[in-house]
Amino acid sequence: MNEGKYILFFFGALGAFNGLILGVYFLFLFRKRNLSSFFLGCLLLALSIRIGKSVFAYFNPALPRIYLQIGLSACFLIGPALLYFIKSTLQQTVKAPNSWKIQIAVLLGIIVVTGILVPYATYPAIWNKYFAKIIYTVWLAYIIASGFQLRVLISNLITKNNVKSAEKWILAIFSANVIVFISFAMALFFGRMYNTYFGGALIFSFVLYSMVFMYFLKGKEDPFALNASKTAAKKISFDEASASLQKLDQLMESQELFKNPNLTLSELAKAVNITPHLLSQILNDHGGKNFTSYINAFRIQEACKMMEANRPFSLEAIGYEVGFNSKSTFYTAFKRIKNTTPLSYKEKLSKTSAF
Repeated sequence: MNEGKYILFFFGALGAFNGLILGVYFLFLFRKRNLSSFFLGCLLLALSIRIGKSVFAYFNPALPRIYLQIGLSACFLIGPALLYFIKSTLQQTVKAPNSWKIQIAVLLGIIVVTGILVPYATYPAIWNKYFAKIIYTVWLAYIIASGFQLRVLISNLITKNNVKSAEKWILAIFSANVIVFISFAMALFFGRMYNTYFGGALIFSFVLYSMVFMYFLKGKEDPFALNASKTAAKKISFDEASASLQKLDQLMESQELFKNPNLTLSELAKAVNITPHLLSQILNDHGGKNFTSYINAFRIQEACKMMEANRPFSLEAIGYEVGFNSKSTFYTAFKRIKNTTPLSYKEKLSKTSAF
């Protein structure tokens, strides 16, 4: 191995290792953990696994094939992690919709089942000829979907139309993913060309270290917060907050928005024509609730009305009807708000009506 290859190996391996560390940090240790940081952590972990596999496999052709299988399988998750990081950041999504969970569950199921039934160690030709191309096609589809989500930011960047620092870094992460994909796709379809194979690893390392530098430069604030600190410090008057809350309550009751199980803070803010950050501030500072608690209060209120009306629904069906995603979340929210279980509440209603 010549000196140049040693340098490439060092930076590629170091970037993959630090990506793993940073991915774990965003998943479990980040001070402002949210859905966006969760998917960013997943993205960094998946990319680090894929790049780490590539670096070590290039310099060690005898690397056990299970590591090659893990590296290729990680590509299956890079795309959705990128897309949902971008969507959750732009839309300030608080809770992952069921459609996101289903897609990720399906992809994980495919990885596990395929890995067990058709392991790379036994069927390397099938993996290299067919599975790898399928994996890269899925990855490309998610990159295209991510680019569609960023179309406005890309247009603003091209026209130099007031693009925020956080938005530029979201675009940088997207661009780095595109370059990583292109470098590996070229290696897949045209052979392991020296420059292209390591281009993705080096770009990943550069963006990774830039993220770390920016993070500490900003004083450990969320580097991808779209709301500037000036906006965060903005105060709203009591009268304005009261008017917004009243308008929001009326809208929730008239249109029953709470019945949408995938309702997001961004969608609700759009309905009342204010920013998601301002809505969150109003709910917390003037309503005494966060977004989830506010929505769940309407859901539980509607569930109680259905029980009182003696609707012919099971408790689980009532939970789904009022907007909960599962029986467990319905029961937990009901107990927190009513200090009793739905079953006990319903039984108490039955005893009262009997008299």
